[in-house]
Amino acid sequence: MEPLARGDPESPLRWTAKSTRALAAALTAQRHPVSHEKVAQLLRQMNYSLQGNRKTEEGDDHPDRDAQFRHINDEVRRALAGRRPVISVDTKKKELVGNYQNAGRQWREAKSPQTVNGHDFPDPTVPRAYPYGIFDVRRNTGFVNVGTDHDTGAFAVASIRGWWRAEGRRLYPQARHLLITADGGGSNGYRLRQWKIELQRLADGANLAITVCHFPPGTSKWNKVEHRLFSFISTNWRGEPLRDDETIVRLIAGTTTAKGLRVTCRLDRRHYPTGRKVSDEAFAAINLTPAAFHGEWNYCIYPRASR
Repeated sequence: MEPLARGDPESPLRWTAKSTRALAAALTAQRHPVSHEKVAQLLRQMNYSLQGNRKTEEGDDHPDRDAQFRHINDEVRRALAGRRPVISVDTKKKELVGNYQNAGRQWREAKSPQTVNGHDFPDPTVPRAYPYGIFDVRRNTGFVNVGTDHDTGAFAVASIRGWWRAEGRRLYPQARHLLITADGGGSNGYRLRQWKIELQRLADGANLAITVCHFPPGTSKWNKVEHRLFSFISTNWRGEPLRDDETIVRLIAGTTTAKGLRVTCRLDRRHYPTGRKVSDEAFAAINLTPAAFHGEWNYCIYPRASR
């Protein structure tokens, strides 16, 4: 089993996985007649079991990974102590919209599963939903903007702007500073020019100084929006086909936890074109101050009217 499981680069055949029936046939051909049930029994006795993949490998750790975690922790603590708003943001996995299988199971009357399409090929014509989440760390509340077009930097900041207008400015009427913790890639990635220029527009419009702390590459699962919001949404809609946009919004908005999580959700049908370029002149006009420690990950964008 081990050569087959671990693979030998000199032998392509060793990269194949064998079922218990194939193993039994191979042993029988070598004059060791045995049934596939006996093979399965022997494998279990040798501490083998059928296992799937587990998502744990994130690539090589950045040498300053832990230092960046400490920096984020310090920034969040200071902001919370000063009663300033702190939000964790990211885009949840895009979802196929239609009568497609959704992972998980739900309680139903015996032998009455919901029927869905037999195949869910990623055809470009199939609608997608892009849930962008904003988790309010202080208040344990979520705000999800479900986009129907593209997951771009403009969409990410439009989602944050939607949270600020709908909830943030009411909950934090005295706030002049907003702290955002975000993944290092995607529509809110630290290299993305459109993300930063849209944040500048938000800072100008809301008269907010916006500090952003990005998680190091390969550590997005540590961002609170992942395990304090998205994980509960996935649990709430498990086994439920996401047949249309309204169903997605309803299921997200119905997400609660024993510790008091509440979620607001809205549908965003606006268009967010991809491939938009930000000129060097426009980027240079951003009122951005990088932090002394990893300024590419940690920076503050001030309203252009004041600094």
